[in-house]
Amino acid sequence: MIKHPHPRRISWLVRALLGLATGLLVLVAAAGPALAAELRVSGVTLEPCPAADVGTQPQLRREAEARCYALRGEVINSGRKAVVDTDVFARILDASGEPVLPNRTRVGSIGDVPPGRSDFALRLAVPPGTPGPFRFSNVKARGFSAPVRRRAGEEDELLPLEQQLADQDSLTNGRPIQ
Repeated sequence: MIKHPHPRRISWLVRALLGLATGLLVLVAAAGPALAAELRVSGVTLEPCPAADVGTQPQLRREAEARCYALRGEVINSGRKAVVDTDVFARILDASGEPVLPNRTRVGSIGDVPPGRSDFALRLAVPPGTPGPFRFSNVKARGFSAPVRRRAGEEDELLPLEQQLADQDSLTNGRPIQ
C-alpha cells in the first residue's frame, strides 16, 4: 500500500468537497421545481379585432397582410393560489378544416391567473386569404406554481391589449369581469 505524504490534507479536501456538494443539493431541493397546473377554459370566441385596436393597424392595411383576430374567453383556476406564466393552447381551423396556425398550438400567454374565474384576450395574426369562419378545439391553459419567465417590473410598459384588460379590471375594482 502506498502512503500519501500528507494524508490530513486529502481528508480535509474530501470533507470540504462533500460539504460543498451537500450544501448545493440542499439549495436545489429547497428551491423546488415549478409544477405545471392545468386550468379550465370556457366561453371561447374568435372574432376580428375591434377597429380601434392597435393590432388592426388600419393605416398600414393591405390585402396581403395578416388580419388581426382576438381569441377571448374565461379561464378558471380552481386552486387556492395564483397560477403564473400561463399559456393558452388551441387548435384553430379554417372553413376547409386546415390549421390557421400550422405547426403551432400555443396561441399566447395570459400571464398570472388568480384563483377563481378570469377573462382573457389574446391577439392573433391570421394569414391573408385564410377562409373563415374559423372553429377551434382543444382550448386549454397551462401555467406554473412559480415563475418560469422574467417578471415585468413596475417600470415596464404593458402591451396595448394588456393595458385595455387592466383598465377594465380597474373599473370592476379588481374583480374578474363576469
